[in-house]
Amino acid sequence: MIDRMAASRPAHPDSEARFTARSVAFLRALERHNRRDWFRARKARYDEVVRGPMLALVQRFAADLPAFAPDLVADPRVSLYRPYRDTRFSADKAPIKTHIGALFPHRLLPRHEGAGFYVEVAPHRVWYGGGMYMPSTTALQQVREHVAAHHRRLARIVSAPAFRRTYGVLEGNRLQRVPRGFPADHPAGDFLKHRQFLAGCERPAEFAASPAFYRTVLAAFKALAPLTAFLNEPLLAALRSGELGRPWTDAAR
Repeated sequence: MIDRMAASRPAHPDSEARFTARSVAFLRALERHNRRDWFRARKARYDEVVRGPMLALVQRFAADLPAFAPDLVADPRVSLYRPYRDTRFSADKAPIKTHIGALFPHRLLPRHEGAGFYVEVAPHRVWYGGGMYMPSTTALQQVREHVAAHHRRLARIVSAPAFRRTYGVLEGNRLQRVPRGFPADHPAGDFLKHRQFLAGCERPAEFAASPAFYRTVLAAFKALAPLTAFLNEPLLAALRSGELGRPWTDAAR
């Protein structure tokens, strides 16, 4: 019910969009008592001090993202994750996520396929940034071909003052060598080694309760927007051409 209510209300620029000390305290308690019965008894508290502030954050981004990242989605139904972990294939059987995160993906691409923004509040840290986290083999090849053809533009994006000041350098899992299909001495070699294209900032968990939290994350997303747009270009081109296996439509999912 809370998700439907939040999704139906218009975002307001003055909406409360930060967490409190109670939010951090709850996540740390959950880390110590990660059991379904413990969480079930305190679910209303979780909704109030953890999920509620994240819903407000998503609403506020819904108002602000269109100015600089109009194709990224800020919607509770898309952006928020369930608190329950899928433990079927994990050695860690803790049933509840001890963090809360929100994803802002491209409106036309599969939720985890393209590049987007992400913010997370955990018991001991806040992380915000984004990029391309887990592209499929096909998507990664398309991005690499795009990088090879436009590496000078990518270099300008990641060397822009706002990007360097905010994130430092482009990060993410990388190969040891330039991937097959590209010359070993390709001028984009360092970029082509990337299996992920990520940029992020980490702060102590208490930063989520700071009055500067929202405007800091918003500024970081603005600095990241040229990179996410660049990474999504080849995937959108493939979508339009039908290479992704389904018709392309210029409408929100």
